[in-house]
Formats: sequence, structure tokens, C-alpha cells
Amino acid sequence: MAKRLGAQTLAPERPVTVAAGAAVVGKTEGEGPLWERFDEISQDSWFGQKSWEAAESVMLRRCYDLLCEKSRETPELLLSGDLQSQCTGSTFALRDADVPLLGLYGACSTMGEAMGLGALLVDGGAFRSVCALTSSHFCAAERQFRAPLEYGSQRSPTAQRTATAAGAVLLRAGGDGPRVTAFTVGRITDAGVTDTTNMGAALAPAAWETLRAHCTDTGRALTDYDAVITGDLGRFGHELLEALAAREGAEFPTVFTDCGMLLYRSELQDVHAGGSGCGCSAAVFAGHILKCLQSGFWKRILFAPTGALMSAVTSQQGESIPGICHALTIESAEVAQ
Repeated sequence: MAKRLGAQTLAPERPVTVAAGAAVVGKTEGEGPLWERFDEISQDSWFGQKSWEAAESVMLRRCYDLLCEKSRETPELLLSGDLQSQCTGSTFALRDADVPLLGLYGACSTMGEAMGLGALLVDGGAFRSVCALTSSHFCAAERQFRAPLEYGSQRSPTAQRTATAAGAVLLRAGGDGPRVTAFTVGRITDAGVTDTTNMGAALAPAAWETLRAHCTDTGRALTDYDAVITGDLGRFGHELLEALAAREGAEFPTVFTDCGMLLYRSELQDVHAGGSGCGCSAAVFAGHILKCLQSGFWKRILFAPTGALMSAVTSQQGESIPGICHALTIESAEVAQ
């Protein structure tokens, strides 16, 4: 059973390995700097379907199938969620997978939540292998949360682009590969931000609260990590997080970045403040970060996806945007021992 560290952090006592990963993205994401790291890049956003929502489900299912092919096994449990109403993106993608499913909703933090819960289930012996996966689609998200693309509304400089992307990882008991060694469960943090085009401002305080709690619980400093990678604060949220940490005297390692900043070429692509959406951090982790760990380029990282716990209804009613962040320590086997 996992060992409790402080108020919010759990550390698996048995080795829980990130055995494999898969990432599928859309055309715009495939034009970004990480294009070589993804398993599949679609040449359009339709994925052969007649609606954006159906396209997202096909993309997620393709990602899941690729993971099974790469790992040569079918997981015993699926942990998945997305941004569509009632998480139908995941439901329709996996309805004929014939594998037990637990649906999750953590907005853009869903991948972190799924990986953390999956690691605990594997550590506790409930399942030998668990697949954590999620997705998002730019056009589907715009239609649900902002305005249909046909409307042609202008986007502010602080706005982020919801990634058309899916990511999946297989968590397995034992074996070779990077290990999940700590999971810090986030608390809801509400900074009073009501602007849905400035998610970075809403989520940066949540990210800092979780990073601070993680350091308190584990006794580590952020500089003890080779990399601290959040998701998906974008450029403005990243700068705000750095300022919040500096106010309390905290320092970051040389590699301190955000999945929303890594996914696109912001100087060339019209993505404003960067990427967001469940699929952003999922695809960046499964496609890029995991490979950096598997190659030994990084020995220990802190992966901290954030999520806006809002809906299309609450934002239209003038409610503020609560944020949450879940953080995972992922280490090479040699460092974890």
C-alpha cells in the first residue's frame, strides 16, 4: 500500500512503471517542434468523421490501440476523461474496448489525475496494469466553451489554443522503465478569475499551491528535479507561476517549462499564449517527456498538469474559475531505488 507523505502526497511502496506511451495529434500540433515525438499525425482535424466530437473519439481510440500495439498487452483497467459534456469523447472511444473503465474529470489536469490514481491502484495490487489516457479537440472545445469557429470571434493575447491531441500511458507493476514514486493530490484553488480567455491567471495559483505542498510533504526542493513541467499554463500562466514562487523564495531547476509552451512554435503558429486542453499535457508527456526519461536524458522530473474546474454554464453565469493541479514524481529505476 502507498505510504502517506504529509497532507497531500502518497508514495507507492511497490515499483509502478510507466511501461509505454502513445500520442496522436492533429495537423497543427504536428507542425510544432515535437512532431517527431508523436506516433501519429492526422493531416486534418476530422479523422474521417462528420463531426468534431466524433473525430476526438476516433483520435483517442487510435491512441489507445497504438498503446496496446506498442506494449503488446491489453490493460486490466482504463482511466479516462475529456472536455466534452459527460466525458462522451472517452465513452464513445472506448465503448467497445471490452475493458473496465473509470471515467474521470479533471479538465486539463485529467492526465495527471489518471496517472496518479492508476499508480495507486497498481501499487495496492488491485490491477497489474492500468491505462491512463485522455484527449481534447480544438474545434469541439471552441463550440462547447467559447463560440463555434464559424462565428469568427477574436481571441485575446492571453487565450490558449485547445490542442487536438490524445495521449495514453500504460502503468504496470514492476518491470523496466521510469517509475511513479510520488503523487501529490491537488486542492481546489480559486483566485477569483472570471475571464475564460485567461486560463493561465486562473490556474497558476493552483499550480503553485500543489508544488509548494509537494515540497513540504516530500522534503524536497524544486531544484532537486532535473525538470519541472506544468500543463497547461501557457506563456502568461508560466510567468505568473514563476513570480508566485519567487515571492516565497522558491527556485526552479534549469528546465522549468509548460506543456502548453512546448507543443507549438509560438513565434510561427497562431496559438496566442500556447496550448491547453486535456490532450495537450497527455500528448506531450506520452510523446516527449516519457522518451526523455526512457533515454536517461532526465533521471527525475515533476510533472504537474493543471485543470480549470468550470463548465460552459458556470462561466456564462459569471462564476469564477476554480483551478486544481496534481503533481507526480517520475524517476528512473536507478534513482528510485
